[in-house]
Order: sequence, then structure tokens, then C-alpha cells
Amino acid sequence: MTTDFRPDAPTYWRAHAIMALAGGIAAGLVLVALGNPAPWVGPLGAALAIGLRAAYVKSEAMAEVWTLTSTHLTGPGGRAIPRAQITQTRSLLGAVQVITTTGDKHLIRYLPDPAAAARAIHPGPNT
Repeated sequence: MTTDFRPDAPTYWRAHAIMALAGGIAAGLVLVALGNPAPWVGPLGAALAIGLRAAYVKSEAMAEVWTLTSTHLTGPGGRAIPRAQITQTRSLLGAVQVITTTGDKHLIRYLPDPAAAARAIHPGPNT
């Protein structure tokens, strides 16, 4: 039995909207602190930059499929992690962080239900 973990487009766009909002607030506050007469430029620039980046890398991000089998977790770029080496999984917003016995960390991004994916990958104690 295999389980595929595929990126979810709404989760992808939501993550980028959150980044644009946080980046816009930070940029606006920096410009206010510097006494810039047009601090609105910071949030606008951050939103445009993050929006353009999101549109540009969407096809690549949506192609990152991870597959879980009874013996391995395989991912993009030829990554193959034996399940016996997975010590912990963490659900982080729309992603799952997989930690191995050697301390390697892998991120499975833009999942619609990261908590369920974390439990499927490593049913032991997760955080």
C-alpha cells in the first residue's frame, strides 16, 4: 500500500498570502520607523514581490509529490528515507517536517491536512 502526499493549491496560495501580509506589515513598519513619507510602498512592494514569486514557482512546488510505502518515504530530488529512520514528524501550518535518526530534516509542503500526514508517516509521538 502506498500513500501520496500532494501539494494543495489553496494551501499554497494561503501560505503566500500570509507571507505577503507579514512581509507587508514589516516593510511598512520599517519605512515608518525610517520616517519615509510614503510607507504604503513597503506593503505594496512586498505583496507584489511575493505574489510574483508565488506565480513563478507554483508549477515547481505543485510537482513535489512524496510517496509513503511500508518501507520508505520517497520525495523529490531522489530523496528516499527508510521509515525505520524516521524518529519524529511535526505539523507546521501547511507542512510536515520529517526528522530522521541522523538529524536530517525534510519538509513536505502545502498539504491540506498536515496533521493527518504526520500521523500517517510516523504514528508514534508527534509534535
